[in-house]
Amino acid sequence: MQDSKKTSLCNGSVYESFFRIHAKSLRNFLIIKFGEKDLAEDLVQEAFIKLWENCSKVDPDTAKSFLFKVAINLGISSKRHDQVKFNYQNIIIHNKDSLDRETPEFIMEEMEFNEKVKKIISSLPDKQRQVFVLNRIEKKTYKEIAEMLGVTVKAVEKLMHKALLKIRSVIGNK
Repeated sequence: MQDSKKTSLCNGSVYESFFRIHAKSLRNFLIIKFGEKDLAEDLVQEAFIKLWENCSKVDPDTAKSFLFKVAINLGISSKRHDQVKFNYQNIIIHNKDSLDRETPEFIMEEMEFNEKVKKIISSLPDKQRQVFVLNRIEKKTYKEIAEMLGVTVKAVEKLMHKALLKIRSVIGNK
């Protein structure tokens, strides 16, 4: 029982000796594997922390493989996280570029266009307006609209066709 306590990684001097023996080789391995010195040094520290947290569960004979496996997994997770951050930054940069292109003139024209469309829709005959709003804004199918309004699907199709023609003719003319 005394011998197992002396060789247990939970023994501070055993752990410290293990650290001195393996830390440098682990660091060098991780530099080669991931190509970054700072990352490698961080991974060595994190892997040794995990080893200390699990010292009672890890057999000293398999501690080196445990340590390397933990460090590799942490490195892979770090690289994945960096990739997610990189992709997210690209999305932000892309969106920022498109927002920068929206000049006050563009925003004003867009607002005027939206007002124009609202006026056109409100000027449609009641049935056409109802069909258009139910289909294009509330995303109802022609069948659902026909049931709601008590008409045939064919009637809904005709009303929608007329509404679209009217909207297109007004938008196209101005």
